[in-house]
Amino acid sequence: MERLLLVALGALVAATVVAGCGSPDDPSQDDLQAGSQSVHPEVWPEISSPIGLDPEIERRIDALLEVMTVEDKVGQVIQGEIRNLTPEDVRRYRLGSVLNGGGVQPHGKRWATVGDWLALADEFWEASMDTSDGGLAIPAIWGTDAVHGHANVRGATVFPQNIGLGAARDPELIREIGRITAVEIAVTGLDWDFSPTVAVVRDDRWGRSYESWSEDPEIARAYAGEMVRGLQGVAGTGDFLGDAHVAACTKHFLGDGGTTGGIDRGDNLATEAELRDIHGAGYVSALDAGVQTVMASFSSWQGRKMHGHRGLLTDVLKDRMGFDGFVVGDWNGHADVPGCSSSSCPTAFNAGIDMFMAPEDWRPLLKNTIKQATTGVIPMDRLDDAVRRILRVKMRTGLFDKGTPSSRPLAGRTDLLGSADHRAVARRAVRESLVLLKNNGGILPLDPSRTVLVAGDGADNIGKQCGGWTLTWQGTDTTNDDFPGASSIWDGIRSVVEGAGGTAVLSEEGGFDGTPDVAVVVYGENPYAEFQGDRETLDYGFTRPDDAKLLDTLHRAGIPVVSIFLSGRPLWVNPELNASDAFVAAWLPGSEGDGVAEVIFRSPDGAVQHDFTGRLAHSWPGTAARTRLNRGDAGDDPLFPFGFGLSAADRVDFDRLPENPGEIMTETGRTIFFSAGPVAPWRLFVGDARNRAVKTVGGAATTWDRDNLVVTPVDRDRQEDARAARWAGYELAYLYLGATRAVDLSAEAAAGLALVFDVLVEEAPSAPVFLAMRCGEGCDGRVDITEVLAANPGEGWFTVRVPLRRLADSGADLAHVTAPFVLETEGAVALRFAEVRLEPAVGDVVE
Repeated sequence: MERLLLVALGALVAATVVAGCGSPDDPSQDDLQAGSQSVHPEVWPEISSPIGLDPEIERRIDALLEVMTVEDKVGQVIQGEIRNLTPEDVRRYRLGSVLNGGGVQPHGKRWATVGDWLALADEFWEASMDTSDGGLAIPAIWGTDAVHGHANVRGATVFPQNIGLGAARDPELIREIGRITAVEIAVTGLDWDFSPTVAVVRDDRWGRSYESWSEDPEIARAYAGEMVRGLQGVAGTGDFLGDAHVAACTKHFLGDGGTTGGIDRGDNLATEAELRDIHGAGYVSALDAGVQTVMASFSSWQGRKMHGHRGLLTDVLKDRMGFDGFVVGDWNGHADVPGCSSSSCPTAFNAGIDMFMAPEDWRPLLKNTIKQATTGVIPMDRLDDAVRRILRVKMRTGLFDKGTPSSRPLAGRTDLLGSADHRAVARRAVRESLVLLKNNGGILPLDPSRTVLVAGDGADNIGKQCGGWTLTWQGTDTTNDDFPGASSIWDGIRSVVEGAGGTAVLSEEGGFDGTPDVAVVVYGENPYAEFQGDRETLDYGFTRPDDAKLLDTLHRAGIPVVSIFLSGRPLWVNPELNASDAFVAAWLPGSEGDGVAEVIFRSPDGAVQHDFTGRLAHSWPGTAARTRLNRGDAGDDPLFPFGFGLSAADRVDFDRLPENPGEIMTETGRTIFFSAGPVAPWRLFVGDARNRAVKTVGGAATTWDRDNLVVTPVDRDRQEDARAARWAGYELAYLYLGATRAVDLSAEAAAGLALVFDVLVEEAPSAPVFLAMRCGEGCDGRVDITEVLAANPGEGWFTVRVPLRRLADSGADLAHVTAPFVLETEGAVALRFAEVRLEPAVGDVVE
């Protein structure tokens, strides 16, 4: 398949709008642009499934439905998470599906082997097929988030994240990545991949921007069908859903990439025409390819949660667009529908959710759904329709006939997991995804025979170059040992340079003895996923100012500097660009970091080995203040436009760019410090008196000496939206939210605001606990909250309020706050906290 040509994209967009919308005179156009929550199915595309209904499968389904009890049927529409159920639960309750969420492996073993995966898959399959109690044999289907390779499995091939693949403009590559991912999933005995994500991001502050191929819907349209064909095989052929393929899941329906402010799980205010033409583009090609499942979005459209939107889930997707597979909810997404909870939501089911994803509360949800189906709250024909769809997919994928997962042809083929051939495709993907943004003096590609200093915290950090959804949900708290067979960017540079007779030196901090010929600095965003990656500003240096300082130090020393920038989105990096002679957007390249070296260095004979062919699929911001910047938007003024990318032969030198980011402390960051995670620019740290060094708390537990303080992400209202903190009491330890720049809260104090946070005390304190606010070295104000915490152990969540004036009276300089929230103690205590903010001071200390 030929690579997409940039010049064709504009014509494709125009053709799509004409073909999909009807004529401009269509009387429904006024309604489409009016912002109504109602939908008009007749203006959405009609799609003929390439599969069609198989009469034999439908007869088998009829026969099963005839003998299934209500309990049997409801069991099929429930999906629990493997941490929270057992094979015996599947057997007893006839559950239809299980999943492993991001960062979840069998029995909690991060280094779970292929054998571990297969053994547990066998147990679930056998439990679902056990008829010893008179139940029916209906195989459970296991779903997994293999969104850039089978990245929950140690040793698997990890491909570049979607944002990099969008820059490659190579649909054929996308199909091959899908095929390889399916093979590696099959090796572990699983059946179903929650991929591809076809979101079209409109605001790069969104924490899932890297899961979007492009801001342009035509790239989503060109890629989605190919990824589905790679995962499932080509519909209408004998290879379709065969032994080397798995069911695909297009997500998140619909509009997740277009929420206001780039807020994950927020509200998309697009018109119906925009929703269809921009956010629906990927679904058209995915349905054309015969995708078997679709996942509903956490987000809303014009105020209505997608999990409860019958007009879009049923009237549009199923009835108009002809989707005959099943719709699965996202992680407790039904709980966000008004009137619902994680354990009860007939509204979502009646709207068109066919399978609830209920990781923890599957048991009460099962009970309540049975009752609702029995009493008619859920009509029986709606339940039968959902079960029919689920059984149809299970039969099409051959689950009734394949036997135990470990008995299938590719099961246990460890030679295929992370194989050399698979990694070669991943390296190709890395090479094609690199976008050269600056190359003053034609410094790239480099001569490998020279002395090369390699610096930056991303140089020898495979986890950082992979990003989120890699071994852990957030992609944090990994080491290179977690990635056998993979290569860091440093590994690749060292191999190329030493192979050509040059010298490569690694120094993360940029130190050197003899002056190197060139410095390659690898740096960028630390891993994140979902809402924990939402940003208030696109100013990269706002939260990571030290990288620009390192670049500037090397630049001032007269050393040519090449930046390799790792990020899940375009960011305002003018200071970093100014301090670099060359700048490469490497995105999140995955496990094969050596693909970077294959492009940035010449061959030993001086020839260009692989040219820079990547082109921006997301416009690059020219200011820190601009938040929505998309091809064709009014006032479009990017620093680097959609489609930009230099080749090695281009000779374009850039002048110095302005470095003033403007006002970047947003109102949100001034009054909300922690909401489901630290709010930019604040970051969460821990420390103790004996070791004054501090460590940023990532997505998983962070420990200090002798586990004196352990901080762990936990669920309160949604996934990992709170933190649990446990002090052992060996010595003073503290956690705090801090930033590199101070904030003036004097006006907020004058307005009578208080520092407020929600807390749940698990174990009462054994020594005084202080809530503090810091204002620089040796400057803080502290209030003793021991009595409040000691009075409420095990009593559930409550709210603590401390007026800012009290913190000022105890020593805090509110005109220069560097850490607005500090919890410290020398004793033992265990608590959970969430939602740290400023609010009016109603009462004092506790409400």
